[in-house]
Amino acid sequence: MISSTEKEIINFLENGDKKAITLLYESYSDSLFGVIKKIIPDDDTAQDVLQESFVKIWRYAKKYDSSKAKLFTWLYRIAYNTAIDKVRSQKNKSGKEVQIETSSVYKITSNALNQDVLDIKTHLNTLDEKYQIVINALFFEGMTQQEASDELDIPLGTIKSRLKIGLRELKKIYNP
Repeated sequence: MISSTEKEIINFLENGDKKAITLLYESYSDSLFGVIKKIIPDDDTAQDVLQESFVKIWRYAKKYDSSKAKLFTWLYRIAYNTAIDKVRSQKNKSGKEVQIETSSVYKITSNALNQDVLDIKTHLNTLDEKYQIVINALFFEGMTQQEASDELDIPLGTIKSRLKIGLRELKKIYNP
C-alpha cells in the first residue's frame, strides 16, 4: 500500500516539482545513507555518495515509473549503484598509472572501429519492448538477472528467455 506522502512525492516527481527532492530527503535519506554505509564505511565519502545519489534521483525523476518499481526500490537502486561506482572509481584511482608510451589507444583508426556497434541503442530500439526492457536492465542498468526479475516483476525464467531471444535478434543485426 502506498502512503499519502509517497503518492505526493511521486506526483511531485512526475511534475518536476522541486518539493519532491525535499520530501525525498526528509523521508528516505537515513535509509539510503544506511545502504551506502554498508558499502562505504567512511562517513564523509558516504555523505558525498548520498548527495550524488540525490542529484541522480532528481536528474532521472521523470523516468521513474511507479508501475515498474516501488519508490524506495528505485531510490535504493540509485543509491546502491552510486556507492558501487564510487568504490570502483576509488579502486581505479589508487595505484594504477596509465603508461602512454605502450598504449595503443592513440593508434586506433576509424577503420578499426566497427561503426555498426557504436549505435547499439538505436538497434536495441528495433526490438520488441519486452526484450528492450530486459536488455536495458541487465546491460545498461547493471542489474543481475534476479534483480531484474524482482524489479520488473517478471519471473526469472522469463527474464532469461527474453535475454536469450533479444540477444539472438541483435546478433542478426550485427552478423547478418
